[in-house]
Amino acid sequence: MDIWQTTHQAIQLLMGGDPALWGIVGVSFSVSLLAIGIVLLPALLISFALAYGRFPGRWLILSLFNTCQSIPTVVIGLLLYMLLSRSGPLGDWKMLFTQQAMILGQMLICLPILVSMMHAAFQNSDKRAWETALTLGASLPRAFMSLMWESRFPLLAAIIAAFSRVITEVGCSMMVGGNILNSTRNIPTAIALESSKGAFAQGVALGMVLLILALGLNFFLSVARGKAHLRTN
Repeated sequence: MDIWQTTHQAIQLLMGGDPALWGIVGVSFSVSLLAIGIVLLPALLISFALAYGRFPGRWLILSLFNTCQSIPTVVIGLLLYMLLSRSGPLGDWKMLFTQQAMILGQMLICLPILVSMMHAAFQNSDKRAWETALTLGASLPRAFMSLMWESRFPLLAAIIAAFSRVITEVGCSMMVGGNILNSTRNIPTAIALESSKGAFAQGVALGMVLLILALGLNFFLSVARGKAHLRTN
């Protein structure tokens, strides 16, 4: 394998608007963004309750979320496969090997990450922002928005970390999506398939997409933090 020739072919695929390649990118982004979007509000509310609430079992719940972060994605995929298969209890839903199954799997993957990191963000936030907002007569949603604004950078970092995790996971997507062309084939499963066939150009091109995405997200977060720091000085 000539690495320079392969890289050149990968760049040609990207710049030439190869429909197969960009179709895979579209599936990957749509599935992962939907998964994050669905669990984002529940994750915010759960993490806030765990950080500011005082109720029995709070630390047990938090420990369970922290533990769930370390479950391999292929295990989550296996559990979903057994639930969604024809012989499983949810077989009537006919979701196996669909994008809906992939979204469900990625929701289960990113929820513990969001809750754990957002809990840390709320835990380290200035509680006076919440108390002051309530003292001034703000409604609970408005006070919650004020607290989120105070913790916006750690919360944004949590979202970026969760999105990065689900868009690059391969185990669950392969198990419940089936890696079907033009349907459930996303970036990680396509890279695994193309590499196993010895066709590295498309895999390298898709890897470049992920690298550019990672650089872009971290650059955005760094710029946002820098601008906020300048305004406070």
